[in-house]
Amino acid sequence: MHRTIYDTPGVCTVMRWISLIGLRLTGWKCEGERPEAPKYVLVAAPHTSNWDWVVFMAMVFAYRARLYYMVKDNLFRGIKGPIFRWLGGIPIDRSRNTGVVDQMVEQFNKADRLELAIPVEGTRRPVEKWKTGFYHVAHKAQVPIVMGYLDFGNKVGGFGPAFMPSGDIEKDIVICQEFYGGMQGKNPEWMSPIRVSVPEESKTGDAPRDDA
Repeated sequence: MHRTIYDTPGVCTVMRWISLIGLRLTGWKCEGERPEAPKYVLVAAPHTSNWDWVVFMAMVFAYRARLYYMVKDNLFRGIKGPIFRWLGGIPIDRSRNTGVVDQMVEQFNKADRLELAIPVEGTRRPVEKWKTGFYHVAHKAQVPIVMGYLDFGNKVGGFGPAFMPSGDIEKDIVICQEFYGGMQGKNPEWMSPIRVSVPEESKTGDAPRDDA
């Protein structure tokens, strides 16, 4: 992987101390242990506010995690490219024949370590269902899914349980429903139901190309 904020000398240490102090002053607590697995997909939920990113990144530094995320490749043009890469962004080319899922599987196959965070709602506004890209990436790359969370109701967040996707998304989504049930986003009225749609091609083993 390219050089990021996580391996820039001095910066990560400073950011960790700032994050720990900020979380303590605002009453947030970290729960759970950072996964030992070198590669995994992190579910980032619930997502209802721009403040999620601020608290999320504070948690990342507090845990000494090295989480990456997907960004449209057109945002990497010019001076923004090095900035996004330094902040952990991975460019996604939607013009390629291979879709988002396959591009992320390529990244997992090439890397010795990769912790990939995916906001499953895809937006902070309420949606009818979760996007399924997180699941198909993990299943095709054969890496675990880790349930990350921010519960604004109790001001706790961190890493929840992990599971290996079985290939039966309708069965496995129940694990997420049981874990996230009762949690509260910053804007509870914008929370989305934890459910997915399963296209016919997925039932035969083919993942949708762009639902990520």
